[in-house]
This record gives sequence, C-alpha cells and structure tokens, in this order.
Amino acid sequence: MKNLLSIEELTGDQIRELLALGHQLKAERGNHSTLPLAGQTWALIFSKSSTRTRVSFEVGISELGGRPMFLSTRDIQLGRGEPIKDTARVLGRMIHGAVIRTFDQQDVVDFAAYSGIPTINALTDLEHPCQILADLLTIEEQYGVGSWKDMKISFLGDVDNNMGRSWMWAAKHLGFTLALAGPEQALPKADTLAALACPNIICTTDAAEAVRDCTVINTDTWISMGQEAEKGTKEKAFFPYQVNNELLRLAEKNHCVMHCLPAYRGYEITDEVLEANAPIIFREAENRLHAQKAVLYTLATSKS
Repeated sequence: MKNLLSIEELTGDQIRELLALGHQLKAERGNHSTLPLAGQTWALIFSKSSTRTRVSFEVGISELGGRPMFLSTRDIQLGRGEPIKDTARVLGRMIHGAVIRTFDQQDVVDFAAYSGIPTINALTDLEHPCQILADLLTIEEQYGVGSWKDMKISFLGDVDNNMGRSWMWAAKHLGFTLALAGPEQALPKADTLAALACPNIICTTDAAEAVRDCTVINTDTWISMGQEAEKGTKEKAFFPYQVNNELLRLAEKNHCVMHCLPAYRGYEITDEVLEANAPIIFREAENRLHAQKAVLYTLATSKS
C-alpha cells in the first residue's frame, strides 16, 4: 500500500488490516513501541478548511514521531495557479509524505504520481476515505470486531456525495447491506452503480425503507463546501430525510446514529437525536485520529 487515495482502491483485507491496527494504536496511545515517522516531515496541504481533519492528522503525525507542516493554498504557489504536478515534484524532494484535503480527486491522484511520496486523501469531492475508516472502527468498538458484516447500515440525505460514494465502496469490499436514501436528484448516478455492481446496496427515495431494521444510521450536512448557493433549494428537498426520533422508531432497538460532523442541528439531524447519540458521534470524531494513525503507520512501513 503506497497511498490512500480512495476506499475504491482498497481491498477488503486492507480495510480489515487498517481497522485492526487502528484498534491497536488506540490501545497503545502514549506508549508506542515503534515511531515509524521519526525524522520525517509530512505536509498537510489544505484547499478546504477543517477542524477534525487538521487536528487529527497533526496530532497523529506527531504521536508517530514525525513533524507535521500545515500548508493552506494561501501559503503556497498552488493558490496562485502553479500546476499540482509542479508542486508535487518540488515537495517530493523535500518531505516524506503528504495529506491533501481539496476539491478535485485528480489533484490527489496527480500529486501521488508526480511526487513519488506516500499521499493520503483527507477529503475530496469524490471520496472521504479517512472518515469511513474511522466510522467502521467506531462500529467495531460499539458492536464488536467485524460486526458490520451482518448489519444493515444506512446513509440519509445527499447520498451522491463523497461520504455516500465511500460508503458504497466499503459495502462492496466488506459485504454489508447499505441503504442509501435521498431525493431522486441526490441518489447515486447509474454509471456509479454500474461500476460498483453490488447487489447489497439499496438506493431509495423512501427514508423509512432505508432505516427500517437498520443498526447504524448515518447522515451528513446537506450543503457541502462550495454548494452554499443551493442552500434554499436543497433544504426543502432534503427535510423528509432528517434523522429524527419518529424515523428512528423503525430502526433496530439497539441502533446508533453517526454523523461525521460538523452537524447542523434542526436540519439533517435534530438536536434531540444528536445529544442522545453524542457519546458515539464524538467517539467517531476521536477515532479519526486512530484510523489515520493506522494509515500513516502502514504507509511509513510498507515495502510495496
């Protein structure tokens, strides 16, 4: 494993190995026997702002012995139009790895190709692989290792987004049932579903169908970065997919609700539901640190 560019490019075995290592590193936090990033500098190149992603990667790199270097596009020539391949070829001669949070997936792919150093997708418009790994880690903590394999997991709202696509590839690789519910215009496109060819993925405009007998219910903001102009139109279309107590009565008794944050209470999730599920939602946020440390550790020690 040379890079983490998407869940799509991982295998089921690689996902399971990363989760197992995430559990181990969490248990060993503050007492790691090996510091695989010792003497290394890793750059965090962010075109999109973040709380959880920046903090978890800076802390994770430091705890594994490395030095994080934060670079917003305002700090470097990318923000003034330098091609990503030129930036990559310069940084590849100076740093040991890169964490990139940006809009276009191709930028991350190109950076990895031209830099020749380990590269991590910390979010693009196409996928959010680190969040999915943290979510799966949290599910295993809540229900047991590998428990997701027999679950129905749902994702409600704007499901044709980076989180929805990452969840679909996780379902493809790991075999759990995934139910996606949103308005017609927000469902995965036909070509996406054809590429997945995955019978255990359900797409529906019926929120009740998605949540019925479901163990883990996921949601996300309806308005992603760069979509602010669509706010009014989207909110009207998405309110039937709000995660609220009435909808959750259809879920399994032992269900939980997850949210990758930031949450907009009263929109995609009610304040009452978020507070009732706060212990798992904020553990999910914490687990970004441990899942990402597993990725960093794996990339730093990989021989292939």
